Amino acid sequence: MRSQIQDAFAAAPALPPRAGPAPSSDLNSLNRYDDPAFREAFVRDLGGPMREAQLALEGVKCVQCVGIIEGLPRLLKGVIEARLDMRRAVVRLRWNNDAVALSNIVGTLAGLGYTAHPLRQDEKALARKQEDRTWLMRLAVAAACSGNAMLFSLALYAGLFTEMDPSHKRLFEWANVLVTLVSLAWPGAVFFRSAWAAIIARRAHIDVPIALALAAGGIWSVVTIVRGHGDVYGDTVTVLVFALLVGRFLQHRQQRWTADSVELLYSLMPARARRILPSGEVEVIESHALAVGDTVEVRAGESFPADGDVLHGRSSVDQSFLTGESRPVSVTRDDHVHAGALNISATLHVAVSACGQQTRVARLMRLVEESSGRRAPILAFADRAASWFVVGMLALAALTLAVWWSSGVGVAVEHAIALLIVTCPCALGIATPITLSAAIGKAARRGILIKGGDAIQKLSTPSRIFLDKTGTLTHGELSLLAWHGDDTLVPVVAAIEAHSNHPAARALAALAPQSPEHGDVQDLAQTTGAGIAATVAGQRITICSWSHARSQGATINNDLAQRATEAAANGNTPVFVVVDGQAAALAVLGDRVREDAASTLDAIRRDGWRVGMLSGDHPGVVAAVAGALRIAPQDAVGEASPEDKVSRVREASAQSTVVMVGDGVNDAAALAAADVGIAVHGGAEASLAAADIYLSQPGVDGIKDLIDASARTMHVIRRGLYISAIYNITAGGLALAGLMNPILAALVMPASSLTVTIIALRSRTFDPPKRAVPTRHAPTNP
Repeated sequence: MRSQIQDAFAAAPALPPRAGPAPSSDLNSLNRYDDPAFREAFVRDLGGPMREAQLALEGVKCVQCVGIIEGLPRLLKGVIEARLDMRRAVVRLRWNNDAVALSNIVGTLAGLGYTAHPLRQDEKALARKQEDRTWLMRLAVAAACSGNAMLFSLALYAGLFTEMDPSHKRLFEWANVLVTLVSLAWPGAVFFRSAWAAIIARRAHIDVPIALALAAGGIWSVVTIVRGHGDVYGDTVTVLVFALLVGRFLQHRQQRWTADSVELLYSLMPARARRILPSGEVEVIESHALAVGDTVEVRAGESFPADGDVLHGRSSVDQSFLTGESRPVSVTRDDHVHAGALNISATLHVAVSACGQQTRVARLMRLVEESSGRRAPILAFADRAASWFVVGMLALAALTLAVWWSSGVGVAVEHAIALLIVTCPCALGIATPITLSAAIGKAARRGILIKGGDAIQKLSTPSRIFLDKTGTLTHGELSLLAWHGDDTLVPVVAAIEAHSNHPAARALAALAPQSPEHGDVQDLAQTTGAGIAATVAGQRITICSWSHARSQGATINNDLAQRATEAAANGNTPVFVVVDGQAAALAVLGDRVREDAASTLDAIRRDGWRVGMLSGDHPGVVAAVAGALRIAPQDAVGEASPEDKVSRVREASAQSTVVMVGDGVNDAAALAAADVGIAVHGGAEASLAAADIYLSQPGVDGIKDLIDASARTMHVIRRGLYISAIYNITAGGLALAGLMNPILAALVMPASSLTVTIIALRSRTFDPPKRAVPTRHAPTNP
């Protein structure tokens, strides 16, 4: 039903973009946003009168649009927040429904020149296609106008050397002006609408001086031809419109590219699925038509179309895109599988438990999308700097006009127009967002999902980092740390423990997957919380805890007892193997430290970071792991509850920037409280939701790469800002001195923006580091 509602509204006509309030003819289109069915499909109820919705926008061109759109709360009472994700051209709105209707908000956006659409993937794709077509048509018309204006101007220039009939000269001048007016009326109207929207929103937008320059050139040409003497600037204005549009189109395409790279994971989910009907027949349907409770058939070599539980079959599944685990995972009945994972070896029947936007991969990507609009402090600084430059440019243009006025009105206007064009802070405005967008896109392709640029900026400066122990610094599961005693019992123990699902049993069963040569396991008996016993080759073998062994009167020699005491003191688990009442072996189980942990933390410390550990585990275990990883005792905290972790993070955050790394539900609150939260691969959904960054690669080595890449990204941003500032100062000085005409300015200005964009996209921010892989030695485990 919800999908049908979305289809119906998606088919409704879209509002045309215009500067000014929507006329009465658009009221029916606006009223659909207040329809109850529309609210059910696209609006989220936040409780009370508060509502939230996401809308796809047309007309988003550059970073200055962020300020205009996010200024909606100042323009419309009742709008609480408007956050624009410029890469995706999606605005997230929060408003008081008792104070303002969604239709009024959409109408105001249309008045600012931004056409809104319900956010739906196929609707969004159609809107993007239409927007690309409109861009190409603008470019074609602008190119035709500039080409014809140049031809008319060439004829007029030729007439300077030979006598031209005055009527012919007049004809070419009028033709030149008419072509210029056409160029300004449609292709160039983009800049006028944007400038007007900025004036309404009281923002110093970069299109304000551009619009002034275009208007001045067009008006002066008309005045000149009406007066009957002077030069017309048709060729200058039309070439300027075309050059500016080319620069904007290239920027538009690069923003689209970075957005697509972040959304690339969506393509992992297949477009079609095989649904098994109650009759047993299999039908092929679109994946988005699946519902919870459906049963799907997934054949070898196909990807899962939804999250679900295996009903029938046994196979291997590659879910490396989600967990970072390079080895396939064996699945059988009741095991959970995720949408996008690849079924490798055999056909499976799966009961759908989540589909579409509710799958794990969709939730992960939605978390990135929802938070990607957060802007880094340096991005806010770049916006303010661009606004200051706009005000400064207008003042310099007035000064240029005054300085050159004595040389003639035409000369003064030409130099003022050149200054307005060449000092446009486009390069300054796009250097930061383009670099951040490109870096986030490159990180996504490496399996690092970053929700906002502010995290990159904070990670670029060494400060303090806390790491959870279990599952982050360690593997998060029990494994054999040491074996003392009779080695011939290893396969026997593995065979017995294979009959149990206890975590300790799984660790011991993994020691020897082959069946022992000592005969079949018989007379199995399990005691909850104590151990398991069985008869093998006529011997009664009990695998149990120390307390259970003593309660059963087992004989334990001093050597094994001493080793068990040491293991328990370190917080590990001693497990005795008792054969016919005699302790014959001791297995020490624990959570093994990751092989890359010590070298990674050493490298982070060398960069200037203070490393700490927060864990809910036994203090003895925490102390042992801290010693192996060379973490200072005062920075390693054990038996820390989730509340304790939050308290520690907040206390440290009051003094400096704090980074928290974790993977469990008990880390979620601390991840959210930290300045930057990093969730490692395989983490719980709660930790992924709270974190700012998700690492899909196994191990903690990715943290070092993330810190290095963040520092490189900030270096690229600063370099782009320096280049932009130097360019604006130099070009402004040349224009003020009269050494640059409007056509040259029109060619130089987009070239500067393109240069900054190329630098941002070609820089090695999150590209794989080119370094030799060091030989890692596993640290001594407790």
